[in-house]
Amino acid sequence: MDWLGLRFGTELPADGQVLLACTHNSWLVLLAFLVASGAGYCAFDMAERVAHAQQPEIRRRWTWLGACCLGGGIWAMHFIAMLAFEAPIAIDYDIPTTALSLLLVLAVSLVGMHTLGRPSAEPRHYFAAALTVGFGIAAMHYSGMAAIRSVATQYYHPGMVAISLGVAIAASLAAMLLSSFFRERSDSHKLLKIPASLAMGGAICSMHFTGILALQLAVPAGTELHLERADNALQLGLSLAVIAGIVLVFAFCVVWTDKKLQGKERDLLHVSNLLRELEQVKVKLQNVAHYDALTNLPNRRAFNEFFAEKLKSHAEHRQSMAVMFLDVDHFKRINDSLGHDAGDELLKVVADRVRGVLRREDVIARLGGDEFCVLASLVNLSEARALSQRIMQRMMEPITLAGRNVTMTTSIGISLYPDDGETCEELLKHADLALYQAKGSGRNNLHFFSRHLKHKATFELQLEEELHNCLARDQGLFLAYQPILDLHTGQVTKLEALVRWQHPQLGLLPPDRFIGVAEANGFIAKLDAWVLRSACRDLASLAAQGFHDLRVAVNCSALNLSRDELPDEVESALRESGIRAQRLELEVTENALMRNVNQALLLLERIRGLGVSISIDDFGTGYSSLAYLKRLPLDTLKVDRSFVMDIPGTRAGMEIVQAIIVMAHTLQLQVVAEGVETREQLEFLRAHGCDFIQGYLLSRPQPLAVIEEFLRHPHGLGASNVLPLRPADSNPA
Repeated sequence: MDWLGLRFGTELPADGQVLLACTHNSWLVLLAFLVASGAGYCAFDMAERVAHAQQPEIRRRWTWLGACCLGGGIWAMHFIAMLAFEAPIAIDYDIPTTALSLLLVLAVSLVGMHTLGRPSAEPRHYFAAALTVGFGIAAMHYSGMAAIRSVATQYYHPGMVAISLGVAIAASLAAMLLSSFFRERSDSHKLLKIPASLAMGGAICSMHFTGILALQLAVPAGTELHLERADNALQLGLSLAVIAGIVLVFAFCVVWTDKKLQGKERDLLHVSNLLRELEQVKVKLQNVAHYDALTNLPNRRAFNEFFAEKLKSHAEHRQSMAVMFLDVDHFKRINDSLGHDAGDELLKVVADRVRGVLRREDVIARLGGDEFCVLASLVNLSEARALSQRIMQRMMEPITLAGRNVTMTTSIGISLYPDDGETCEELLKHADLALYQAKGSGRNNLHFFSRHLKHKATFELQLEEELHNCLARDQGLFLAYQPILDLHTGQVTKLEALVRWQHPQLGLLPPDRFIGVAEANGFIAKLDAWVLRSACRDLASLAAQGFHDLRVAVNCSALNLSRDELPDEVESALRESGIRAQRLELEVTENALMRNVNQALLLLERIRGLGVSISIDDFGTGYSSLAYLKRLPLDTLKVDRSFVMDIPGTRAGMEIVQAIIVMAHTLQLQVVAEGVETREQLEFLRAHGCDFIQGYLLSRPQPLAVIEEFLRHPHGLGASNVLPLRPADSNPA
């Protein structure tokens, strides 16, 4: 088979032609190898540039430049290797055919660079490109050989040609895979490019010299043979190598410069991304700092800023404004019964509903817990009431929480600018006072601030501070005692200890003026402990005067009844005073017991275990159950004065008292009637089996010194209407 004057076949001419043996210039062979290695190194770098280029135009430029470097390097290697070829005949080259070989290798190099520039090339792409480039390099080699002009005819052994083609394809595939490898790991495998480039140079040279091994030259018989060393072959090879080297070095410098610029661009982009992320984090932090994460409403900090701005604007335009405090009624009950997730969902619903009622210019914020605040601009004051009523009406619509439909209500306190204050602090404080009043009025209610509320709050704050000082200094507070008469024996067998406060400005204050202050501010336990210790100490003093069997009843607050420390405090008071536990009676109200029956039961059993008696006070005013009364460790039942007052005025009142006495005796409880003021009441109670009486008919609450005199001389202190009457266990001596 002939191609471009080349003959491929195993049969040589047998007409007397002579076969020639050829040699190569070693230095030019080495130079060709170096040029091929340099071309491989530049090709690896160019492939990285092509793959990393972001813009299509830049990718095309790098593709063309890489193809020129790779193709030109391979062609230069081939031409230098041909200059190294030494034969005993004159050899010239055909310029057009040589140019054709250059175009062929440039074309297939372009295909290879295009494949390497794919964002996500698959194995089939690499194999297809390797076949194309391998065939192209082989075509470049043999077309370059066809450019030789001499008297010799070129014969090629097909087997060696096939081997050279396989070497070209294998070298092309290896170049593809190595380029892909370096493209993905360009920073961590820089040093590997050098041996890889040398290996690629060797592979390309191997293909060339494998093709030369397939070559056999034949000249006509009689041709004069002598080795003609071209004097300028070495110079031509060096010149071509220098030119190729300059081109490759230039390309390498361009790649290196681009890498540096791209690195700076990446650094700038990284800095830009960091700045953008910092800005995003700043925005998020601002949102966290100014907005509630659960409801996405402004929080207290943001609300204060909004409030200051709106207040300034309303002051400039002389416009009224309402400050509304909203509190979800019985919100804790939702958390306790349905869980905190349901409570969170409820807060979201509340926020959406209130926001849906408000106008665009109004502001709503969540200040914490279940407390919200609204700022509403007003034309007239009636708008505040109308807006609050719409909010309350919207809140009463059923809400589905944890699979259950619940109906919630809200209490609202309102202060108005400028009537109720001209600063943010004043308006918020006054709205909070109004909310407290609304909740105290039964909830699901709205209340406007009034000066009376401010005076009341100021007064309670003053009372709180002074009561604290009284307890700390043990000054101002004292106990008054009201006798309790045993109707069966006619003896005063018990005293009820009642706390009083001798205020320096307000005079004598009864318990209802300051007990609520102590309960609301968390020191009722301290006050109860003081009363308990004082009563035990006074009872010990009375025992020293001869009243050894006299008992004292001490009231226990409903809040104090939920404290696990109460039994220990009772035991400590008994131990310090030295009196027997049987002489102490603890009075608890019916409502206090029913508030948490199970806990109260445990505490009362512990106290009863000390030997202290337990009495239920104000019976009939609460909602106790007979089943609970049967379970509780009680000794005495006190009939509330509201029932005794109806005796003998109403038949219903007398029947209720009679029924209570019968029920108590059935439960093995003693009965004390409170508020006895008339002889008729006394006779009725005595006739129906009441055990004890207590009231003004016998004596008003008196200080300890007066009580001592009463116990010694009861008839002399106005108790002569109650007969028979004698103090218990008295000893005048």
